[in-house]
Amino acid sequence: MSLLRSTGTIGALTLVSRVLGMVRDMLMARYVGAGFASDAFLIAWRLPNLFRALFAEGAFSAAFVPMFNRIMGKEGADDPEAGRAAAIRFAGQVLSVLFPILVALTIVMMLAAGPVVWAMTGGFPDGGPEKFALARHLTIITFPYLGLISLTSLLGGILNSFNRFWVNAAAPSLLNLCMIGALLFFRGDTEIETAVTQAIAVTVSGAMQLLWLIWSCRRIGVTLKLSVPRLSPQVKAMLLLIAPAAIGQGAIQINLLISTSLAARFLPQGSVSWIYYADRLNQLPLGLIGIGVGTAMLPLISRQIGAGDTRAANETQNRALELALFLALPAAIALFVSAVPIIRGVFQHGAFTAEDTLGAAAVLAAFAPGVPAYVLIKVLTPGFYARADTKTPVRIAFIAMLVNLVGNLTLIWRFGAAGIAASTALSAWVNVALLYWTLSRKEHLTLDARFRAKALRIVAAGALMGAALWAGNQLLDAHMAAGFWRRLIALGLLCGGGGLVYAIAAIGFGAYRIAELKAQLRRRPR
Repeated sequence: MSLLRSTGTIGALTLVSRVLGMVRDMLMARYVGAGFASDAFLIAWRLPNLFRALFAEGAFSAAFVPMFNRIMGKEGADDPEAGRAAAIRFAGQVLSVLFPILVALTIVMMLAAGPVVWAMTGGFPDGGPEKFALARHLTIITFPYLGLISLTSLLGGILNSFNRFWVNAAAPSLLNLCMIGALLFFRGDTEIETAVTQAIAVTVSGAMQLLWLIWSCRRIGVTLKLSVPRLSPQVKAMLLLIAPAAIGQGAIQINLLISTSLAARFLPQGSVSWIYYADRLNQLPLGLIGIGVGTAMLPLISRQIGAGDTRAANETQNRALELALFLALPAAIALFVSAVPIIRGVFQHGAFTAEDTLGAAAVLAAFAPGVPAYVLIKVLTPGFYARADTKTPVRIAFIAMLVNLVGNLTLIWRFGAAGIAASTALSAWVNVALLYWTLSRKEHLTLDARFRAKALRIVAAGALMGAALWAGNQLLDAHMAAGFWRRLIALGLLCGGGGLVYAIAAIGFGAYRIAELKAQLRRRPR
């Protein structure tokens, strides 16, 4: 399987979703701003969005997909159709156990919305009871999304197992389309009313994503039926893997939840929104690169390890790390060097002020050094999950979360929201270092000569791009607060120019050669 080709398929559809997400955030910045209503909505959305990240982009990929494929391979050694049927029966058993759990959890969390919001925000000391009441109301509206997206993730794991990566990758676009539609056609006369329509749109989008994946599964002959819940040995084994996998894969999101809660308690109004808007740009490379590479890598490395081909597995991991660094490092440099013009060009209009731009840009610049780490975590953890080891990434994630908490409590008082972001970036690098050290110590990963040579060339190309972006900032920042088309052209020139310099430098320094890219794109999955 070509990692570049598979990552490209997933990444292209993720790019569509992220572009739509950027449009959504631009509209939110215009109509809701970065204050009372925005802070309340973002708190309400944080927990269901956390579960989306844990399950849709973590636990089911790490626990369900390898087990589903092992059952299909073992039972289908002589008869592929028998293996397919056995795997689908297993998925039906998982659904029957998962469904009542999700229903009960959703009901409990909706009833406990008040205490949950208070635990996250301390009652919004800066906003008073009105802000707390709004956040509680919005939380009740958005919580059904949690159950809907978890069921969607189960179906997405099945589709990924049948190499239908594009279907699952396209689903998040429905969330953004629903929220964009709500902002354009159903927004209220006030920022509070508009925040309520956004909360409703979140839950509606969960239903639409679930229906999309049900229809897609039926198109390939997969129909799951609910039955009396039964904890078969296989289901028990998978459930034992899901919780640690969710924590291990979701360390970044859990850290962000902690950071958001601290900002709501101790920082001025608007800080929660600055963190959100900066993180939207910060998460873009993770969605396009980390999740794409990790999703494409997991089935391949699972097959290689299952066949006892550790040499091929090491080669796969090295090429995945190489590809991730090649794509993530320039993104990190761009977000750090050009944080102010990017935030100004994307968000500064309507209710989003110049002061909000400076606040969000400081947070983005602090997040940016962690971008390669966020991506590398997604690339390194499949090395554990393919070996049915979900506990080690959890232990490492807990250490990283402790580092993040200590960093937050140390830096928040001096640097505010930017201190929170810097702590998140630091904890991500701690996570990467421990993941790599553990894999290397167990002789599951050895960095080869090609990776080491290319890493230095990638850094050199990135440094040249950073210098070009700094010069571009001086020329183009003044145009970022102009009209829509002028801002769009200025952003295009800044980002496109930086990307062009990086591409030329990467080829010139030998970080990637055109022949290598063509060869990768010509390979097809086996």
